[in-house]
Amino acid sequence: MSLVKIQTNTHLPKRIILVRHGEGSANADINVCGTTPNHKIELTEKGIEQAKQTGIRIKKLISENDNNWKVFFYVSPLERTRKTLREIGGSFPKRRVMGVKEEPRLRELNFGNYQDPASIGEIKKERFTYGRFYYRVPGGETGAEVYDRISGYIECLRRDIEMKKFVCHDPCQETNIIIITHGLSSRIFLMKWFDWTTEQFEDLNRMRTGEFQVLQLGHGGEYSLAFHHDDKKLHEWGLSPDMIEDQKCKAYGPTGVKWQGTCDSYPFIDCFAEDSDDENTIIKIISTS
Repeated sequence: MSLVKIQTNTHLPKRIILVRHGEGSANADINVCGTTPNHKIELTEKGIEQAKQTGIRIKKLISENDNNWKVFFYVSPLERTRKTLREIGGSFPKRRVMGVKEEPRLRELNFGNYQDPASIGEIKKERFTYGRFYYRVPGGETGAEVYDRISGYIECLRRDIEMKKFVCHDPCQETNIIIITHGLSSRIFLMKWFDWTTEQFEDLNRMRTGEFQVLQLGHGGEYSLAFHHDDKKLHEWGLSPDMIEDQKCKAYGPTGVKWQGTCDSYPFIDCFAEDSDDENTIIKIISTS
């Protein structure tokens, strides 16, 4: 479903902001995974401070040039994302918050139950060489399965936008959706949102803990990372030059104009025959006979 079409009958959120949780205890010490369920992993003191600073930075970004705004939060149900939300929330007055929804589909890749710290390094190495999208963590999920549930979430999000769930009583008020999730889930979100291929996904790098990515509504009705993130940052996250140019086109191009590089909707266009006058003649003869 194209958001460009939605623009004619509803007010789109100005920004969709993806946030990776603050540093968790397992980020600081991988051995935690052997004794603590993944969904119960807590933030470290550093992670708590990262989350607080993230809230301050997002609040500044949203309010810097506008005093008429509100936010809606989605959060993964894992303890480290919920704690990140609580720390971020300290920067936002209640009157600015349209709502908060815990969304299970935003959870991290399932790594199985308790993990053997001694084998985690080998599993990560094997996953990297096999391919992060298709590799099944022993006892857990594949990236492809995460894609399926994130896709379902995005379709619900788009439907909520179409049904004007995020429209304020004041039509001039800007709304911002803030999604607090995980490293892989945020990359899968971008892959689905921008129709990136599995090969492009494999080249993506996760955000640092406490980091966030801003998708802002462009002049042509599409969301883009290029408003708030420069080429250096986009390259750091693994976007190719073509993908970066596509983001710029989404940000600054007129309605209906698409970047015609290899990263758009035509990754297999080179396998088709070139157009020719002979072909058009044959089609014309068939259609008139």
